[in-house]
Amino acid sequence: MIMLLQNIKLWRDYLDYVEEHDQSVSQCSQSGLSKMRDLYERAITAGGLHVTEGSKLWEAYREYEMAILTINDGNDEEKAKQVQRVRALFHRQLSVPLADIESTLAAYKSWEAEEGNTRDPDSQVDDVPPNVLSAYKKASEMYNARKQYEDELSDAAESEANKLQVFLKYIKFEESFGDPARVQVLYERAVSELPVSSDLWMGYTSYLDRTLKVPAILKSVYHRATRNCTWVSDLWVHYLLSLERIRASEDELRHVFELAIQCSFPSMNEYLNIYLTRVDSLRRGMPTGLDFELIRQTFVDAAEFLSPQLGIEELLLLHAYWAKLECNIGKDIAAARAVWENALKKSGCVLEVWQHYISMEIEMGHTHEARSLYKRCYSKKFAGSGSEAVCHAWIRFEREHGTLDDYDLAIKK
Repeated sequence: MIMLLQNIKLWRDYLDYVEEHDQSVSQCSQSGLSKMRDLYERAITAGGLHVTEGSKLWEAYREYEMAILTINDGNDEEKAKQVQRVRALFHRQLSVPLADIESTLAAYKSWEAEEGNTRDPDSQVDDVPPNVLSAYKKASEMYNARKQYEDELSDAAESEANKLQVFLKYIKFEESFGDPARVQVLYERAVSELPVSSDLWMGYTSYLDRTLKVPAILKSVYHRATRNCTWVSDLWVHYLLSLERIRASEDELRHVFELAIQCSFPSMNEYLNIYLTRVDSLRRGMPTGLDFELIRQTFVDAAEFLSPQLGIEELLLLHAYWAKLECNIGKDIAAARAVWENALKKSGCVLEVWQHYISMEIEMGHTHEARSLYKRCYSKKFAGSGSEAVCHAWIRFEREHGTLDDYDLAIKK
């Protein structure tokens, strides 16, 4: 979908360029007419709902069809069809809440008069059919309800902070009506004026994830969001999750992940979240035939990159998840133990690392291995009352799992 707002002018320029330089269009061949109408419909879809600028696209479309009408030298049937095309465009525009909707109605009446149509006795106002008049009144009410936000945006033109707040209020207002097309157009207006606002991009992408769920649109918007706000790790995380939801290929997921970890984030925890999101996706993809080695290598890379700078809580989160997947998916207990052994080499004085390692062995019913770990760590000097906590844990372990000799040994130690 082509960008909106400042590019409504670009749409106009592009349409003019095609009319002038495309021979099939300039000669009004059937293929040229079809091509031009398709382009105008795309333009209307992209920006025709823009409250203050959309009418420029509608007017250009009408002018094009009116020009075709004036040069139409075909039979009466063909001319009648072209008249109906122009009329249908007027009717469509009059149902859209745009800033100059009153002048559009006046232009429509004038055009009908020029076409020689007399007043319809069944219509309520002049030559406007009742159904069109009803749509016009509804569109006018919708415009009036939005005018205050448009005025506020105009007043806030010099302040990005104020403009952001107005856009957020305006978007919330549009969301309350449940029209995804209008909400999307408004988000596009907002991000085109405030392209590095992470609040807008987060809101926009989340809205699309919840509401539209169209793969092409999601990919396009997330691509622009992460290009404009590379430092916002949550956008990258949501991007990866969104790709997974729409069943993007493994190549696409890997590409976005690799782009993400090359960015500069404020903290190492944000890199950790991206690595773990990648692992989550790979784990969920295992039933589709992915190789477990992909998960293992991702953990290896994460540990190498992050471990020197992670806090103990984050370090434990990474290694506990890694060891668990080595056991449950990789079916490799030796590899799981190697995860914790490597962690001990770097953080052997941290009680929590030993506790997690021991817990893993106990959960798998490996009492001998758990006992060996207690014997290895009980004499270490841990911070605070850590050494005492190890001794109490060992005694409790032997009470629940060991023989009397094992219990006596733990008490003795």
